[in-house]
Amino acid sequence: MYFTLKTFLKYSLFFSTIQLKIVMQKLHLKYEQFVQGDFQLKEKNILFVFQVNCPGCIVNGFPLFNELYHQYGNNIGFLGLSTAFENFDLNTYENTNLLVTQKELVGHTKQVFNQYNETNYGGAIDFPIAMDGIINSKEFITPENIELLCNLNPNYSHWTPEEQGILKHQVHKYLNTLQKISYTFTLNQLKGTPSFIIFDNDLNIQDSWFGHKSKNEIESLLLNTNTIN
Repeated sequence: MYFTLKTFLKYSLFFSTIQLKIVMQKLHLKYEQFVQGDFQLKEKNILFVFQVNCPGCIVNGFPLFNELYHQYGNNIGFLGLSTAFENFDLNTYENTNLLVTQKELVGHTKQVFNQYNETNYGGAIDFPIAMDGIINSKEFITPENIELLCNLNPNYSHWTPEEQGILKHQVHKYLNTLQKISYTFTLNQLKGTPSFIIFDNDLNIQDSWFGHKSKNEIESLLLNTNTIN
């Protein structure tokens, strides 16, 4: 289970009497380098955030995302983002590259495939894939990033400077407990992997979810021009 700052931010509402729903508004997207392909923003885009040491991401997410990419990739932007919030020794650029180029598996994902007498991933991987920006916590902890995380609480702007300072201190303290931080995963406070985000060409988030949806459900969201989170 992954503890997110959103959990803390949600329960910090006691600072204010204004009760509002916490939602993501802008996608904070930063990647180090591409593993394959390229990505160009389109009017509508979908981001698939995964870890290579995540069996569900590979077993279910990859074939579905690849199928959607072939069906809608001419009109919708598709990007797979390899990230890490745990097992940083396995969820790496190198292992992502091995998955894409050699179909090699690692960790728990490999164990699951071995249970079915499969040693490699057998499906096609055609969609663009980039690596999340992974840096040490000291590089990540900046006033700007702390402010972005604090603003996930919609009441934050209504608090007094003293109340805001308390939250900033708590966020800073928590981030200091981490050795490495994945930029996109953390600043968007994703719940885990796989995660999916639909966004427009201004990086406005239209919908997002953690876990799996059926192809029909995702198609409905992609083709709905009024999709909102």
